[in-house]
Amino acid sequence: MPEPAASLVPAATGAKLVCCGVWKLFGDGAADFLAASPSVDAPPAADDEALRRAGLIGAVRAVDLAVRAGEIFVIMGLSGSGKSTLVRCMSRLIQPTSGQILFNGEDLLAASPRRMIEIRRHQMGMVFQHFALLPHLTVLGNVAFPLEVQGVARAERERRAKRMIELTGLAGREAFFPRELSGGQQQRVGIARSLAVEPELWFLDEPFSALDPLIRREMQGEFVRLQSVLQKTIVFITHDFDEAIRLADRVAIMKDGRIEQIGTPEDLVLSPASDYVAAFTRNVTKAKVVRAGTIMTPLNGAAAPSGRTVGAGSRIADVAPLFADSEGVLLVVDAEGRPLGTLRRDAVADLMMQG
Repeated sequence: MPEPAASLVPAATGAKLVCCGVWKLFGDGAADFLAASPSVDAPPAADDEALRRAGLIGAVRAVDLAVRAGEIFVIMGLSGSGKSTLVRCMSRLIQPTSGQILFNGEDLLAASPRRMIEIRRHQMGMVFQHFALLPHLTVLGNVAFPLEVQGVARAERERRAKRMIELTGLAGREAFFPRELSGGQQQRVGIARSLAVEPELWFLDEPFSALDPLIRREMQGEFVRLQSVLQKTIVFITHDFDEAIRLADRVAIMKDGRIEQIGTPEDLVLSPASDYVAAFTRNVTKAKVVRAGTIMTPLNGAAAPSGRTVGAGSRIADVAPLFADSEGVLLVVDAEGRPLGTLRRDAVADLMMQG
């Protein structure tokens, strides 16, 4: 078996989750086929034609990534790109063919089945596109169910479940059954259930894609609010770049099982690493992605102008309306309110003219 790429491990010190040279090939003899390669990136394993002749499907190919503690890491790609398979490999719901997956420094591929069950029950939370609520249980029963599986005493599991129900905006519906809830409310129950175990790592696989657009946006806002309170480490799958822009700290774009690029939404739009990423982000409105700190003019020792201020992390789409009643210049400040530079009306107009 070829050795997994180790370059990420030293660089990812302190990361919650690290993938090094992760492969998943579907088909008979996948491990033997991959073992014929001198390295995980070399032919024949990386050769589409060789895979086809061997009757194999390369669902995940040589993936290296590190998810930092407390960040929302979004994985994007078209249908069949391998994003859902990769996330299931991360939790070992699917067994990778090769590589390393480190969770808090522990190699999950070396963990026993019993150890993996323990990790999933106590340290990982999962929310999928289909809510999978238990129809015979109330909202309280559904949210408390994973704690019951853990053997938590009834009083304690109901206390924790009620806290998550309140946090997700479902207070007063504890005795409702799933059939009595709207789609958005059912999704909230699924989120509350996954949070009840107080996971360190939270996997969400297109959790809002089955919802109507208005409810979906409401749930995205709710998700942002929850994250500001809970500060979880999150791996979130979506095919919607607008959703990624709103939620992500960093984004990985996948194609044919490989990672094309990892970066902030701004990085991907302004500096695409490949033609595919450029095409994937071409129709994204730059003003929704670019932040004030990116196009400001630094003060460089000059006196800060008086007047309205905006945060360096503010997106241009949110800032632009402020110019309607300003003198054409806004002061850009950091998180502590320290002056950094000025944002001029013409710079904003130039960006917005780019689409």
